[in-house]
Amino acid sequence: MEALGTARVALVVAFTLLGLFFSFVSMTGVLRLPDVYSRAHTASQADTLGAGFGLAAVALAIGWEAAGVKSVLLLFFIFVTNPTAAHAIARAAFEEGTVPWTEGDERR
Repeated sequence: MEALGTARVALVVAFTLLGLFFSFVSMTGVLRLPDVYSRAHTASQADTLGAGFGLAAVALAIGWEAAGVKSVLLLFFIFVTNPTAAHAIARAAFEEGTVPWTEGDERR
């Protein structure tokens, strides 16, 4: 039974580190990328993975108690809503007439 506890702690640490990594990548992308389209792309993908791994670590650490089940439900909610929100933002920018950044553009 001790090996199962050690493996569980190792998975919680691995999921937490992966969540921090993807959240850092998302933050860096939002700060460094030049236009709303590329920022929405990094925010929807990397941020979803960062939050997903973080919530998976919480759910694994807590177990099948009420808070663990709520974190799994929140995980599924984020997987659905994050890409949908990024799509809505990019579509609104397109309909507003925002031109995507191209090589040699001065807006960067």
